[in-house]
Amino acid sequence: MRHAPGLIVPPIYAPIPPAIHPRHTVIEVQTAAWAERFQLGSEDLRARLLSHNIGAFSARILPEGREEVVSLLADFVLWLFAVDDGCCEEGAPGTSPGQLAGISHRLLRVAQSPAAPLLLDDPLAQGLRDLSRRVSRYGTVGQTARWIDSLREYFFAVVWEAAHRGEGTVPSLNDYTLMRLYDGATTVVFPLLEMGHGYELSAHERDHPAVRAAAEMASFIITWDNDILSHHKESRGTGYYLNVLRVLQQEYAMTSEQALAVAIDQRDRVMCLFLRLWKSLLDRASPQLRLYLQSLGSFIRGSQDWGITSQRYTTPEDPAALPTRFRDTPTNDSRQPLDIPAISWWWGLLPTDPEGQHDARHSAPPHTQLAHTTA
Repeated sequence: MRHAPGLIVPPIYAPIPPAIHPRHTVIEVQTAAWAERFQLGSEDLRARLLSHNIGAFSARILPEGREEVVSLLADFVLWLFAVDDGCCEEGAPGTSPGQLAGISHRLLRVAQSPAAPLLLDDPLAQGLRDLSRRVSRYGTVGQTARWIDSLREYFFAVVWEAAHRGEGTVPSLNDYTLMRLYDGATTVVFPLLEMGHGYELSAHERDHPAVRAAAEMASFIITWDNDILSHHKESRGTGYYLNVLRVLQQEYAMTSEQALAVAIDQRDRVMCLFLRLWKSLLDRASPQLRLYLQSLGSFIRGSQDWGITSQRYTTPEDPAALPTRFRDTPTNDSRQPLDIPAISWWWGLLPTDPEGQHDARHSAPPHTQLAHTTA
């Protein structure tokens, strides 16, 4: 069956250079073996997930990280996709927030206490037990606790999404933006960024409003990029889908082409703000904070590189019109805050210049000063 042509996604602004861990092919093989060991999802779901190059994705997030943590991250990302695809999007719990909340709480207990005799015959729980034990092995007590807390945030957000999926409703842009910071599963990766380099960021740095905002901006950029690149796959499906382009279409009564242009405009403005804040933070950052900020940048760029190459989004059976390269300049570098109350406070962290504008081309990201293995 031939489909009508989908949206043509133009090259996206990507000022952060690419990088990938030199052991990415080995990590890919290890993750495939891990998925088979725990029999995650149906055979068909596993086959699909293993064709998505998730090991390479994780290798792009931590291009200079400890191999054992990059491998842990790859297994965890695959586990998250097994939950998202098999349980939330394609399974019955995905339309029943009460049922999904019960499943999520039991899984959360497994993560907190791997020895607890819960869900002993459940592949997702068994995989999570292994992940939790490895997080405790490679991370500190504090990092493990933050990983569990971020997992709770993720579960809470997917339950919220299940309510919309069950009712067939589309949230407001403000609500979607807020929940997308968590249901995109970016925050659950952040503790592993520290573990990957063997340090622990001090609480007074991690919890500083500007550092927290930088992490939230990274989440916004990553999830907006994901929505842009995954729109073809999601909109071609037969079930309900929730995506920023759909939210924008409803919020402003616009076409999908107009929504695409607005979404790109929004992510470019946040990217420019992220770069300015990044540069400001580096001026007074500890060595640990510098590594953390670098990893946030790698996470952003790694998501972009993976997004335009993975079969998850290129969908060869019904090819998506995705870009094969990136652009060097933003479509909009305005310093004016986005009209989204949940995140507008980000723009108050840095002074605005008299014109209220910023030329991102004249502010090379600090990330480029660091050595990387390029893809």
